[in-house]
Amino acid sequence: MVDSGMLQGRVALVTGGASGLGRATCVALAEAGAHVAVADIDPAGSEQTAELVAEAGGSAEVVALDVTDDASRRAVVQQLFDTHGEAFDILANVAGIDRPGYVTDIDLADYQRVQAVNCEGPVFLTSEFVKRVQHLPEGRTADVVHIVSLSAITSGSGAIAYNGSKAGFLNATRCIQRELREKATRAADGTERPFPCRVQAVIPAAMDTPMMEQWGIPAHLMMPPSAVAEMVRTLVTLHPAAFVPEMQIVPRLEPNFPR
Repeated sequence: MVDSGMLQGRVALVTGGASGLGRATCVALAEAGAHVAVADIDPAGSEQTAELVAEAGGSAEVVALDVTDDASRRAVVQQLFDTHGEAFDILANVAGIDRPGYVTDIDLADYQRVQAVNCEGPVFLTSEFVKRVQHLPEGRTADVVHIVSLSAITSGSGAIAYNGSKAGFLNATRCIQRELREKATRAADGTERPFPCRVQAVIPAAMDTPMMEQWGIPAHLMMPPSAVAEMVRTLVTLHPAAFVPEMQIVPRLEPNFPR
């Protein structure tokens, strides 16, 4: 049973919140007490997510966000800090797209769009967020969760854009984690205080979401998005002395796992 007070008083920005895993993450965080900012380029889908959150007894607002646009990223982060102050301390980078293409016919615009949504966008949204939370007082820990993909560590035909973007995002996440470790502050007695934000990664295999429909995978071989959303919720409620660099989560009937 979910403790509805675990995230009470915290505000979370969830990208890709209009559908699929983004929607499930909004609901999961709201069920634990967080106020959720549902961010997407699909306003109708975002409104539907906010309604689902309200029906579940949670609190949500809709924000328009194009993760590929720097001005949009900056504006949303500014807006949420202006409205909620230091209570805005959770960012879940969920938004993602897939554009299949083989090396003999891949479209450049599609490739660049996938890279922008899946890697560049969340990296620079995280940068904007971390700049704001780096001054949180001692005892406070902000949370960033990156949704990567098992495709970051595998290879597949017709998936150059998606697999490449997720591999880049995973390595960028590792770089960010190393940098934040190096930003710990050392006291005169030699003790250290961690940087006041942790960045954790979830690496899921196939989920039953709209993005996966094009691949024709039977539903029983995929996870419901709620399974991964619950993992996001778990990560942001971990003891502040710990963090999970990378967590793989895979359907029990995944045909190619363990590898």
